[in-house]
Amino acid sequence: MNLLPLTALFLLSSMRVLLQRVSQASVTIGGRVVGAIGGGFLLLVGFSHGDTIDAVRWMTDKVAGLRVFNDDDGKMNRDLAAVGGAVLVVSQFTLYGGATKGRRPSFIDAARPEIAIPLYEAFLASLAGAGLTVASGEFGADMQVSLINDGPVTLMLEHPA
Repeated sequence: MNLLPLTALFLLSSMRVLLQRVSQASVTIGGRVVGAIGGGFLLLVGFSHGDTIDAVRWMTDKVAGLRVFNDDDGKMNRDLAAVGGAVLVVSQFTLYGGATKGRRPSFIDAARPEIAIPLYEAFLASLAGAGLTVASGEFGADMQVSLINDGPVTLMLEHPA
């Protein structure tokens, strides 16, 4: 069995987004709502060590163009712009939680803040630059996220490494 060295595994991981189509969503910090949307996407976003701005651009294009809203025939054929939807973006390093061993997850594959924060901010800017209405949580904060999942439609998106 040919196994890659552990350092090579870091480079294989890439930006992850857990996308949920919502009829509404909000994020609260310390009892104060800091971001809220009506219909659109709740995006839980995680970064790994090897992520770059290319992953951010790819993910922006994927999110903006994803056709998961119903057309007049009830088929998933419309994107965010077609339905006037918005995005609520929440940083979520636990998307890189490994729980195959033991009872406590390992987050060794999650990017450290010095890598993840600039990528998170670039993702927010990139989504806005694509013409989307963007709300967000606060990176690293203890947040409470509320949502009404529409469908439900939930997709795991990962930039190909």
